[in-house]
Amino acid sequence: MVSDSAASSSSSNAFSFISKGWREVKDSADADLQLMRDRANSFKNLATSFDRELENFFNSASTFSVPAIRSSPPAEIDFVKKLKPKLSEFRRAYSSPDFSKKVLEKWGPSSRIRIDLSAIRNAIVSEVDEERDGVIDLDRLRRGRRLTFREFWGEWKGDGEAEEGRSRDWEPIRVLKTRLKDFEKRNSSTEIFDGFRNNEFMEKLKSSLKSICKEPQESKEVPPLDVPELLAYLVRQSGPFLDQLGVKKDICDKIVESLCSKRRNQLLLRSLSPGESLDVENENINDELDLRIASVLQSTGHHYEGGFWTDHTKHIPSDQKRHVAIVTTASLPWMTGTAVNPLFRAAYLAQSAKQNVTLLVPWLCKSDQELVYPNNLTFSSAEEQESYIRNWLEERVGFKADFQISFYPGKFSKERRSIIPAGDTSQFIPSKNADIAILEEPEHLNWYHHGRRWTDKFNHVVGIVHTNYLEYIKREKNGALQAFFVKHINNWVTRAYCHKVLRLSAATQDLPKSIVCNVHGVNPKFLKIGEKIAAEREIGQQAFSKGAYFLGKMVWAKGYRELIDLLAKNKSGLDGFKLDVFGNGEDAHEVQTAAKRLDLNLNFLKGRDHADDSLHRYKVFINPSISDVLCTATAEALAMGKFVVCADHPSNEFFRSFPNCLTYKTSEDFIARVKEALENEPQPLTPEQRYNLSWEAATQRFMEFSELDRVLNNKEEGEKLGRTSGKLMTKSVSMPSLTEMVDGGLAFAHYCLTGNEFLRRCTGAIPGTRDYDKQHCKDLHLLPPQVENPIYGW
Repeated sequence: MVSDSAASSSSSNAFSFISKGWREVKDSADADLQLMRDRANSFKNLATSFDRELENFFNSASTFSVPAIRSSPPAEIDFVKKLKPKLSEFRRAYSSPDFSKKVLEKWGPSSRIRIDLSAIRNAIVSEVDEERDGVIDLDRLRRGRRLTFREFWGEWKGDGEAEEGRSRDWEPIRVLKTRLKDFEKRNSSTEIFDGFRNNEFMEKLKSSLKSICKEPQESKEVPPLDVPELLAYLVRQSGPFLDQLGVKKDICDKIVESLCSKRRNQLLLRSLSPGESLDVENENINDELDLRIASVLQSTGHHYEGGFWTDHTKHIPSDQKRHVAIVTTASLPWMTGTAVNPLFRAAYLAQSAKQNVTLLVPWLCKSDQELVYPNNLTFSSAEEQESYIRNWLEERVGFKADFQISFYPGKFSKERRSIIPAGDTSQFIPSKNADIAILEEPEHLNWYHHGRRWTDKFNHVVGIVHTNYLEYIKREKNGALQAFFVKHINNWVTRAYCHKVLRLSAATQDLPKSIVCNVHGVNPKFLKIGEKIAAEREIGQQAFSKGAYFLGKMVWAKGYRELIDLLAKNKSGLDGFKLDVFGNGEDAHEVQTAAKRLDLNLNFLKGRDHADDSLHRYKVFINPSISDVLCTATAEALAMGKFVVCADHPSNEFFRSFPNCLTYKTSEDFIARVKEALENEPQPLTPEQRYNLSWEAATQRFMEFSELDRVLNNKEEGEKLGRTSGKLMTKSVSMPSLTEMVDGGLAFAHYCLTGNEFLRRCTGAIPGTRDYDKQHCKDLHLLPPQVENPIYGW
């Protein structure tokens, strides 16, 4: 018997011998293949050179014009004529694409290469020197010397034959056979298998198998949860439910303790002292159970991001910048608050280096554009409308705003006089940018939203309420009943789809998770107009040469009803008072007819931009509207340094701190305020007041009250903590709170209801708005909804 060490040594030598032989075989094969490629290339180069020489020869023969040759052609010309057909045939042969392939196929390791050039050789040999014979000199070929065909042919023939015509094995095969014979002589099968049993490889294999079969307590890997631990966790999480059934908390603790007693004996002996009470032990058991579950989850690579009611795939920004998506319900050139204010918000948020900004606005098909956009202005493509929006914005803010503009499909509702999204609006924000969402008019965006939940896709969702829909609806037929349902639907969708809601004023309904704060600013152009007027007044010029005016879309809900009622009641008190009214709208004819019937001194003019030069010299802006949430025109008039006469209403709460804002409660107060404004001069704005009206201040208020500052700071602190402390072990997150479960249930119920076309139509939705249509696909270059969502649940 051979000793263990000798057997191990012999088996190692055997493996070394085989690997060495295989490396030599591989190197030899690579060298042979390289030689074949070089020879094929050299033959091709030689043929190309020969072809070029023949062409030169023919050209020289055809252009040679010596008279002696013309009279008696030499023998060389006859030789060329004889040779030309053969050369043409040869040229066709080696010029074909299959030539190189055929050469390499024949040039196998065990075959002998013979290229039959006898036809050409015989034609050349009869005319050239017969004494040139022999083997091709490869060194001269590498140096670039042109070789005769007999030299080339002779070398290839000789290379294919060796040892007096006896065929030989391919060199790699011959080496492998030699190595195997030596191996058979030196080793026997018994020695080889003894070596396999005792060598290092087998020892490592045995240790690997043992590690797989180890007991859980001996393994370094975290053992899975056993049944008592799972039951203990289930009982503890079901505590509130069991409490409703009469099972007290201390009983649940005892059940958890009994289920975890086996594990506790192993894990808690090191941490518990004999004198600790049962309450401490129960607390430690809960902590240890949490850490135990967290360690198991961490060992499997699982990261908990929510439960049944929450999202599992929220985007975590990989770069230092956050991504903010602003989604609104209107777009320029429709001059409405939800088109203008979100545009300014995007521009000023994009100024910060902390976040990238995307503004998502509705795209209307041409038929809807003709109904909505003023002056018959339409766009044939989204790019054309984007260019219009950017030019309008840059003209007013005075800087190039660096943010992205995207479009989602929308349809115009004549009954509601608003744009309703078509399809799932959230899908038009890529998942990689789904970080922070700002929903301008969240109730409006989500009335018929049938798609992914905003709070599931985005890390933080902020809603900004622009419009007092209840006030508008109450003016319609059966308005009280409609307002009742709309109020609860607004509560439903804002609670289900937002983390935080900002109300511009207390004029809106009290929504869940909401706070009142004005996060709108004034177009910088109006502040510049105010500065210009203040400078004129300082040098003694008359800044205001006109009286009072009102500007707004000519629909009853925009304050025209209140204006006509006030002027009709106080016609005698305002004798000689004249008011210019600027506006266009659906109710223009009815408003003008009512004013004419009551013989009111109103001068109706076409609507125009509030920054128009014709409006700068008016001294008093009158706005009796109580349906606005926060009137943009009021803020613009104050920024231009004018008096503003407005109702004492929650929508005007923000403006009360300005000395030029005159509020009234009764019709008598209205008369007094109008006379006061006409008889006095407004006070110039202080720098602090101008700043409070600006978009810089509005953006700062938005960052504070929307909790974006906290979100950004938490991310930065989390990154620092992760860099300093490395991979941390955290406790597992418990089940969602009751509030989160209710919100998730509301979102799921809303998804189910809005997926049914019959229910959508019953609640006033535009038919076919659950998905976008073919025209939207064509305009926005979208895939059909059937391709985007091949499986539809509802």
